[in-house]
Amino acid sequence: MLKEMGRTSLAVLVILCVLRTVKAFEMEILPAERTVAQIGGTLILTCNTTGCASPSFSWRTQMDSPLGGKVSNYRTHSTLTMNPVSIVNSHSYLCTVVCDDREKKEKSIEVELYSFPSDPVIEISPSLVAGEQATVICKIPDVYPSHHLEVLLKKDEHVLHEKNFFEDDSTNTETKIVTHTFHPTAKDIGKEITCVARLLIADMDFEPKERTSSQKLNANFGPQNTVIAASPGNSPMEGDTLNLTCVTQSNPPAKIVWSKYLAEESIQHLIKNNVLSIPHVHFNDSGRYICEAINPITNKTEKAAMDIIIQGAPVITKLSIEPSTTVQEGENVSIQCSAESNPPPKIILRRKSDNADMRAYSARNILLPSVMFQNGGDYECLAENKFGKSKSEITLNVKYGPKNTMITVIPTAALKEGETVTMKCTSSGNPAPVISWKKKKANGESEKISKNATLTIWNLQSQDLGLYECEAYNQFGKEEKAVKLYVQGLEEPDQTIPLIIAFSSVAAVVVPAVAILIYVSRQAKINGSYSLVKALRLKV
Repeated sequence: MLKEMGRTSLAVLVILCVLRTVKAFEMEILPAERTVAQIGGTLILTCNTTGCASPSFSWRTQMDSPLGGKVSNYRTHSTLTMNPVSIVNSHSYLCTVVCDDREKKEKSIEVELYSFPSDPVIEISPSLVAGEQATVICKIPDVYPSHHLEVLLKKDEHVLHEKNFFEDDSTNTETKIVTHTFHPTAKDIGKEITCVARLLIADMDFEPKERTSSQKLNANFGPQNTVIAASPGNSPMEGDTLNLTCVTQSNPPAKIVWSKYLAEESIQHLIKNNVLSIPHVHFNDSGRYICEAINPITNKTEKAAMDIIIQGAPVITKLSIEPSTTVQEGENVSIQCSAESNPPPKIILRRKSDNADMRAYSARNILLPSVMFQNGGDYECLAENKFGKSKSEITLNVKYGPKNTMITVIPTAALKEGETVTMKCTSSGNPAPVISWKKKKANGESEKISKNATLTIWNLQSQDLGLYECEAYNQFGKEEKAVKLYVQGLEEPDQTIPLIIAFSSVAAVVVPAVAILIYVSRQAKINGSYSLVKALRLKV
């Protein structure tokens, strides 16, 4: 009996030891059971587990309100991210974990919110004049919860005014305003008005809980002694960064309005800042700049002006061909070039050619009335001053119909049967002409035989003899040339051409001889003799 009891006790002891080695299921919620978050910031709540292989997470508010955040579940933990934090996140959040569908645990965290993002803003108006009433305004931006806000207005260490918002029931961030009027004395000039704002929330850990701003009580004046400072100077190089700074004496600080004179005395308004910065100045930035300093409290203004002259190498602003860079032969064409720089540039507009010496047509403008195809090509504009030069090019494209159409026959127009003859037709034009070949039939009609510029006849036969016509064509016109093929011994060439040549040769001899005879006859008549021999002797 005792042995059995001993065995049972040993078994129980073993089981207890095994159970102690298995880690128990636990959970925790971070950062703590209570946390403070800044409205507009980011808050991450984390629910961690230990001792559970497959936990299941869920989040909710104890009032079953919307979470107002994003839940992300991982193997052993879950996060609730609120970004940005807003008023709807002011809750007690509950994380529930179920371990392996058996054991369930819950923990909660209280999220408390506040907003106290910046120092107070002090405004003193109207103009501070000794003996007259002045108003001090202190603004505390975006405060929450405002019923914990306390504001003090102090002059040096003396408290002028105190206000709290303990009864404020605002449910969102608000800008709170505290206003106080007083009568300053001459002794107050130079003293400081301080606004102290305190957000007193017990047991809430955040910093700062107190914010202050100060402003001196100064007599208002100005603006006066207004000047413009230019960096690197009032004659910067083109491409530099120009900074114009308006310096003036004024209390409160003057508002600055920049302007620039344009043509006909009109004014272009620029930025409202005491520094006018122009990166990479251009020549058209030259001109008179005006700085106007305005003190709205004293209702006084003062102006300063400076002339700015941008210097530098020329920049070609225009290189154009009118009416277009592509024209038809016979149109009127104008080529213009303009550039800007300081000092003014010398401009040469000329046509480029293969020759080393390129003649300038004119400065700035070239007029081509009834343009010819030879006028086409590249034109360049060159602008130069003491700081450098600039060059730009443009191409004039002249369209024209076929010209200078020629036929080349290889080996010759007089051939032998069985030979190979090649006829090549060339023509100039823009766009390049389309070339085709036709052959005259016995009935006088023409038959198209090829659309290539080169026509080759292999093993020439009698039926290949005749008149061949080459036609060059584009949309601006066409031009035709012809050649007659004949075979030696079978067909004689057209006798018209030889007859013309023979007649021309005879005429070249006869016409001068007849002229001489007429001249000699007239001389003989003048001398009273009609003897041709005598007349010739007299001439000699």
